[in-house]
Amino acid sequence: MDENDKSYSLKAPGSPGSGSPLRLPGRGPLPGVDDRLVEPEVTRDEIIGGRRVVAMPAEKPHSTQQGLLYSVLQYHLAPGYVGGVEMLTRQDVDSDFAADACLLKDGIDPATGGRYLEELAFEVVSKQATRSVSEKAARMHRRGVRRIFALFIKGEKRVCEWSPGSRSWRLLDPDSYIEDPCLVKPLAVAALLDAALAANAVVEALAAQGNPEIRKLEAAARAEGEAESILKLLKARGIALSEAQRQVILSCRDLARLDRWLVWATLASSADEVMSESLKPMSK
Repeated sequence: MDENDKSYSLKAPGSPGSGSPLRLPGRGPLPGVDDRLVEPEVTRDEIIGGRRVVAMPAEKPHSTQQGLLYSVLQYHLAPGYVGGVEMLTRQDVDSDFAADACLLKDGIDPATGGRYLEELAFEVVSKQATRSVSEKAARMHRRGVRRIFALFIKGEKRVCEWSPGSRSWRLLDPDSYIEDPCLVKPLAVAALLDAALAANAVVEALAAQGNPEIRKLEAAARAEGEAESILKLLKARGIALSEAQRQVILSCRDLARLDRWLVWATLASSADEVMSESLKPMSK
């Protein structure tokens, strides 16, 4: 939308399906989260407290930090939740703006017939004034967003959580974790600011979700470790293996067979006995 277009209006539609005409913001019940003061994906405008703010494209520090933030969040989603970036939300009668990233329940809110309000919101703060991000946090909290976080990346990086009681930002310990029903596992605060820690956090979150590829890797690591244990045990007992037998054990990924080899490695008197007896049915 052309910001200089004289037809630009801050009039807001009524609730979807209500048939209500356009109206200027006023007092009364909160509008729906998707009732608009601005046109999403057409203009860069946001409305905060009745003031039009142009959400400018981000420079590298903000952009890369926002990308890192969402890459971590999307893999920490608990079942039944979805994430979003720049999701425009009608925060109150005279505010319509988006957090940099957010988490919300998937599906339709039966109370409104629309999407759910976000439960967790995250702001990346680079050049934005603390006063401005605090105003947005206060309005999001009044709307019903349960928790609001800010990643301050200018100077010494830090993560803070909005405290409605003190109307200020509470610094989070870098060694602490964010625990919330939206998350499949507690999220390391430091992982929101460091790419290497973020990668570790993603792997741990995938493991907590029971990701099949992670399970395969875990099983392969366990098999490799058990195979090495068998070889060390046989060596300690003075039982020599041929190179072919060593390779059979090292390449095996069948945990049940490895378990049997490990048992017979403690009982057998020769490598051939280990390899042959392990194939027989185990006695109960």
